[in-house]
Amino acid sequence: MWDLHDLYASPQAWQASYEQVRAQAQTLDRFKGTLGRSADALYTALDAISTVNRVSDRLGVYASLLGDEDLRVAVNQERRQQAQDLATQIAAQTAWVAPEIISLGAAKVQRFESERAALQQRFDFYLTDTLRAAPHTLGEEAEGVLAAAGNVLAQPEAIHDQLADADLPYPQFRLPDGSSVRLDEPAYEKYRQASDRDERRRVFDAFWGTWSSYQGTVGATLTTQVMGDVFTAQVRHYDSALASALFQSNMPEAVYRTLVAQTNAALPTLYRYLRLRRAQLGIQGPLAYYDNYVPLFQPAQPPHFPVADAERITLAALAPLGPDYVAMLRSGFTSRWMNALPHPGKATGGYMNGSAYDVHPYILINYNDDYDSLSTLAHEWGHAMHTLLANAAQPYEKSNYSTFIAESAAISNEMLLNDYMVSHARTRAEKLYYLGAGLESIRTTFFRQVMFAEFELAIHQEIEQGRPLSGARLTQIYCGLLKRYYGEAEGVMTIDPHYCIEWAFVPHFYYDFYVWQYATSMAGAAAITDSILKEGTPARDRYFAMLKAGGSDYPYDLYKRAGIDMASPAPYQALAARMNRLMDEVEALQREGDAGGGRPKAH
Repeated sequence: MWDLHDLYASPQAWQASYEQVRAQAQTLDRFKGTLGRSADALYTALDAISTVNRVSDRLGVYASLLGDEDLRVAVNQERRQQAQDLATQIAAQTAWVAPEIISLGAAKVQRFESERAALQQRFDFYLTDTLRAAPHTLGEEAEGVLAAAGNVLAQPEAIHDQLADADLPYPQFRLPDGSSVRLDEPAYEKYRQASDRDERRRVFDAFWGTWSSYQGTVGATLTTQVMGDVFTAQVRHYDSALASALFQSNMPEAVYRTLVAQTNAALPTLYRYLRLRRAQLGIQGPLAYYDNYVPLFQPAQPPHFPVADAERITLAALAPLGPDYVAMLRSGFTSRWMNALPHPGKATGGYMNGSAYDVHPYILINYNDDYDSLSTLAHEWGHAMHTLLANAAQPYEKSNYSTFIAESAAISNEMLLNDYMVSHARTRAEKLYYLGAGLESIRTTFFRQVMFAEFELAIHQEIEQGRPLSGARLTQIYCGLLKRYYGEAEGVMTIDPHYCIEWAFVPHFYYDFYVWQYATSMAGAAAITDSILKEGTPARDRYFAMLKAGGSDYPYDLYKRAGIDMASPAPYQALAARMNRLMDEVEALQREGDAGGGRPKAH
C-alpha cells in the first residue's frame, strides 16, 4: 500500500494547503497588463503562476490517490472535485496570460529572455509554445470562459468512471467449482483467460450483458465528451478535433495517418497470429471474440509471481538499461510508492501519477500474481522512472513530458521483460508461453489501440459532419471495426454483435485522442530496445537523453534526436516484422517439439 504522508500529513493538512493556494490563485490577475513592462516583470508573473500551479498539482495528486483507494467514500470523491475546481479556477484566473504574451510578439519575448537568464531557463519552451499557438488563442474574455468551462467538460469522464468503478451492478458469476465471484473489471480480466471455452463464453455473456443494459446511458455520456472535444476545437479555429489534439504536442498529422495506414497494411500479420491462436487452441472453424485472452500457450503449472518476485525479476530484466537505472528502480521498490493489491472499492486498472514534482511518483495497479500483472508492474514503473529522470534534469515548468514519450518509456520495459522471460525460460513450454505473451502484447497495444484510434476519429467525424450519435450507433461503428480488424470476412474470427458494446467499457475514449499514442509508442519502444540490445551504451545514452528532456521539446523532435522518425513507415513496419519473427520462433519450437527435441538451450 502506498503512503500518502509524503504528500500531506493528513486530510486536514491538505485542506489548509488548499485554502492557502485558493486564496493565492484569486490574486493572480494582479499581474494582468504587466508582462510587457520588463523581463523582470514577465518573470515575476510567470514565477507566481507556476508556484500556484505546482502546489495545485500536489493537491490534485493527493485527492486523486486517496479517492482511488475507495471510490465508495464520498468525502474523498468530494475532495477530488475540490482539487479539480481549484485547477479550473487557476486556469480561469490566468486565461489572460497567453493572449498577453502573444500581444508582446516574438521579438520582445526573445529580448526579455536574453535579459533574464532564469526566464529562459524555466520558461523558454512555454513562451515558444504559447507564441506558436497564436492562431488558436482567443481573446481574454473568451479564454476565461473556456477555462471556466473546464469542470463541465470534465464531467463525462467522471460519470463514466463512477459508473464503471463503483455503481455498475456487476453480475455474480458461478465458477466451475460452484463458488461465485462478482464479475467486475479485475475479475473479468482474470476469468476471460479461462482454458475452458464455454466458461470464457459465459464470462463474456455475463460481463457484456451488464454493459449492454447501459448502452443508451454510456452512449449519451461518450457523445457528450465528443461534443465537448469538437466544441473546443471549433471555437479555437482548428480544422477538426484531431487537429486540435495533435497541435498540443506539435505532432505532424502524418504520424497519425501513417500509423493507421501501416497498421491496416499489416492486418495480414494479425490474421497470421489469430490463425496460430486458432490452431493452438484446437478450434474448428473461426475464432470467437472470447478466444482472444486465453494464454496462447499454457504451461502445466501457470507461472505465479508474488509482488516481491515481480520486483526481483523486473530488476534483472532491465539490466540492459544500466546499473544507475536499476539502482534507482530498486530504491523505488523499497519505498511505499505503490498500491498493488485489489480490494473492494479500489479504482480499477493501473496508472502512474507523477504530477507531484516535489515528492515522487505514485503507482496504482491491481496485481493478480500472474505474468500480465508482472508486465503491468514493469510498465508502470517505466513511467515512474521516466518521471524521476525528467524531474531531476528539468525544472518544474519543463518536466511534464508528452504521452508519446511516456508510453515508449513504459513499453520499452515491457519488451525487455518479455525478452528476458523468453531467454530465461526453463522449458520449451515456458518459452512458448512468454513468446505468446509477447505476441499478445503487440495485438493489444498496437493493433487494438489503432482500432480504438480509428473508432475515436470516426465518432468525432460523425459529430463534426452533423450526424447524430447514440449508444446504438456507437455500437454499430465499433462492430464494423471489430469485424475488419479481426478478419471476419477472411474467415479468421466471427464477431458476436452482443460483444460490440465493448466501446462503453474503455475509459480512454474520454481522454481526447489519447489511445493511438500507445501504438506509436510501441513502435518507438521496439526501435529503442532493439538499438539498446545491439549497440549498448550509445543507444542507451540517446534513450536516456530523450527521457531526461521531459517536456523541454516536442515529442516528434525528441524521437528524431533518438534516431526514430515516427512519420515514416519504418518503425511500424519494424514492429510488424518483430511480430512475424516471434511467430517464426514459435513455429520453429513447435516443429522441434514435434520432432522430439529437448529443453531449450540455456542463455
